[in-house]
Amino acid sequence: MNYVAGKPPRASRVPRARKAPASAATPAAPGGVGADEPEELLLTERAYRQLEELITTLKLPPGTVLGEQSLAQRLRIGRTPVREALQRLARDGLVMVLPRRGILVSEINLRTQLRLLETRRVLENLIARLAAERASPEERAGFGAIAASMREAALANDDLAFMRLDRGFNEGVAAASRNEFAVRSLSTMAALSRRFWYQHYKEAADLPLAATLHAEVCDAIAAGDAKLAGTASDRLMDYIESFARKTIDT
Repeated sequence: MNYVAGKPPRASRVPRARKAPASAATPAAPGGVGADEPEELLLTERAYRQLEELITTLKLPPGTVLGEQSLAQRLRIGRTPVREALQRLARDGLVMVLPRRGILVSEINLRTQLRLLETRRVLENLIARLAAERASPEERAGFGAIAASMREAALANDDLAFMRLDRGFNEGVAAASRNEFAVRSLSTMAALSRRFWYQHYKEAADLPLAATLHAEVCDAIAAGDAKLAGTASDRLMDYIESFARKTIDT
């Protein structure tokens, strides 16, 4: 459950678990890109999302040295959007800019993840409750559709579809909370949490349980029940923390 502020997906655009196109499950961030934004910003957002997924799915593993030119060729995007995307990834903690060594994909650290979860628990409870109170009817319908698609992804054991849906879920909750300060605080934790989950889920995660717990948050927000949304968020965080601690033994 990792937050980057974004527009919630419409119910009709939530992908089926076996297809899960990234564009359907990962809506654009508010104030970020959209139909009226300059082409350069659109390309930067595209470069950011593609690089983030390559890093969080370990296709660019920790310790990898990244070069602007090679990444621009790989993504078929100009160097300027790639450079700006890398700067954003550095703020997120996914890459490090080191003097005389260049840009490296950051390492994955369990202690860092546990400290991150301490903060996430408080903020995620807050924005889940706010989303339940403030979501529009269209947003509530979108959460219901995401809940169904997450359950489908879990049944199909489709980890990539689930991760993309999780991103759409998190962006939707963030947007519906209407609190940019809480969202901004969580935004830097988003990709780090996704990458940690992707590295360890095969050894320590229960995908059907994770899908159910996410879906319960969705259902509570869709129902407009703030208290239930907060309780469901806490249960989800209990599971995520337990998952993180289990990785010590794997």
